[in-house]
Amino acid sequence: MTLKKLDERSYSIPTRLIYGESFTTTWDYKHHVVPPITASSTFRLDSATRGAEGFEAIGQAGLSSDPIYVYDRMGEPNNNMLQQSLAIAEEAECAVTFATGMAAVHAALTFALDKGSEIIAHRTLYGCTYSLLTNWMPKFGIKAHFADLRDTSLIAPLVNENTRVVYIESPVNPSLELIDIRAVAAAVAKLNESRPAERRILTVIDNTFCTPGGQRPIPLGIDVVVHSLTKGISGFGVEMGGAVVTRKEFFTPLILHRKDFGGTLSPTVAWNILAHGLPTLPIRLPRQQQNAQQVAEFLEKHPLVDTVKYPGLPSFPQHDLARRQMLDYEGKFAPGFMVYFILKGVSPEESRARGMRMMDYIAENSYTITLAVSLGQIRTLIEHPGSMTHSAYSAEEQIKRGLDPGGIRLAVGIEQAGDVIRDLEAALEHCR
Repeated sequence: MTLKKLDERSYSIPTRLIYGESFTTTWDYKHHVVPPITASSTFRLDSATRGAEGFEAIGQAGLSSDPIYVYDRMGEPNNNMLQQSLAIAEEAECAVTFATGMAAVHAALTFALDKGSEIIAHRTLYGCTYSLLTNWMPKFGIKAHFADLRDTSLIAPLVNENTRVVYIESPVNPSLELIDIRAVAAAVAKLNESRPAERRILTVIDNTFCTPGGQRPIPLGIDVVVHSLTKGISGFGVEMGGAVVTRKEFFTPLILHRKDFGGTLSPTVAWNILAHGLPTLPIRLPRQQQNAQQVAEFLEKHPLVDTVKYPGLPSFPQHDLARRQMLDYEGKFAPGFMVYFILKGVSPEESRARGMRMMDYIAENSYTITLAVSLGQIRTLIEHPGSMTHSAYSAEEQIKRGLDPGGIRLAVGIEQAGDVIRDLEAALEHCR
C-alpha cells in the first residue's frame, strides 16, 4: 500500500506524536527471522472499496496468501501465522484460534448446530465441558446424551435425525480412559452414509492431554480437533488460549463464530505460543513422558497406592490401544505426561481423605510439585479432580461416570524425575 506524501511538519507536535510519519517502511517485516508482535486492533484501509472487500472476505483472511485485514477480531497476522502452524502440527487443513480452551470447545460444539440439535458425548469429560453441555446448552434447545464410548456400539442407539455431534476426549480427563478414535470415526462415517450432507454427524475430540506431538486424530478420521492452548502447546503456564483444528470447509463458519461471540486470542498471546510454545513442544514432550513413566512406575510399586493409570505402563487396561494411537511424529509410542492414581483406603472416603492430606503436605513442603490446576507445563502440578476440576459433577455422578472420589491427577513437568519422586515419597510417607 502506498500513501500520498504528506508534510507532517505542518501539523502540531502533539498530533505528530500520535501519528508519527504518515508512511514508513519500518512496517515491512518480511525480513524478520522471528515474526514481530502485531499490536494493532484495527488496520489501515487505502480505499472504501478495499474496506468493503475486506468485510466481504471475512472468514477467508486466514486462508489467503494476500489477506485483507480489517479488524483484530476478524483476523490478524500473529493469529493467522499460529493457525497455520497448528494446522501443520495436527496434519490438518486449517485452524482457528480462540481466547481460551473453553471458547474453542464452545465453538467446536456449536458452529454447526441448530436449535433442537443433539450431541452424544463420552460419559466423562472435563468438568467445564460437562457444565457447558448440561447447564447451558439446554437453554438453547440443545440436548446432550452421555454413554461409555469406549464401546462404540453404544453410539448408534442414541442417534436420531437431530444428532449432529459425537464428542470425546482421549485420554479422558482425568481418568485417562482411552477412546478408540479410529473406531469412533468409522462408526460415525457409517451412520453418515444414510444421512444428507447438511445433516451429517461431526466427530469432535479434545486432544489437549496428548497434544499434536503425541496424537493426531484427523488422520485417524476425526472431523474437528479442540485444544486448550493454555496447556501443553503453550507449555510454560503463562498464556491462555484455545484452538479448533479442522477442514477448510469449516473455516469460515468458525471465524464467523469467533467474530460474533468475541472469543478472540490476543495477538501477544498468539505470538508467544507461535514463537516459544509450539516450536519447543517436540523437545518438551519427550522429557515429560520420560519423567511420567518413571513417576508412574514408582507409584505403582508404592504400598500406599491402590491404582495407577498411565498409558505407558504395561498394566494400563488399554495399553495396546495406547500403543496404536498415541504416537509422536516419528511413529514412536507417546504415552503422555498425565498420571492418575488412587491411594489405598478401607473406603472411598478414607482414600479421598488420604489424598487430601497428601496434597496439603505437598502444598506446604514440596519443592518440585505444585498444588494447582492446569497441566502440560514445565512444572509438575497436582490436583484433586473430585473437588476441583470436576466438581461440576456431584459425588454420585462422579462414581457413576467412573471417577473415584480419591483420584489424584498429576501433570508431570520437565524436572529431574528423581526430584519429583523424592517429593512424592515424602508426601506419601506423611499419609501413613
